[in-house]
Amino acid sequence: MLENTKITKSKIALAKSASNSTAKGAVATKLVKKSPEKTGKKSIHKLEPKVNVIRDSFTMPQSDYSKIGELKLVCQKAGVQVKKSELLRAGLHVLGKLSVAKLKQTIAQIEQIKTGRPKRS
Repeated sequence: MLENTKITKSKIALAKSASNSTAKGAVATKLVKKSPEKTGKKSIHKLEPKVNVIRDSFTMPQSDYSKIGELKLVCQKAGVQVKKSELLRAGLHVLGKLSVAKLKQTIAQIEQIKTGRPKRS
């Protein structure tokens, strides 16, 4: 019983310290109760941190946007259901594994576009 109390208190302290951060893009966490796990005599509730998501918008050329649809079709044919946001996040993970030189080379190949919303006519 004491071990569960210590774990819970440390998780709460971790969640509080993460949520105290006010920097933009900081990850805040909440403790979420999962369904009880039955271990013999008693049921134990697990508390796991929940990561808050951030909504953002961006601009990209039509050719790049259509690549998202193409990649979704490739995934569907492979038997994997994937969302647009999941594809973009997977791309970020792949870019994060590149060396600095390879990352610079890849970024240099990307077409520079004007950002922001178009003016109303």
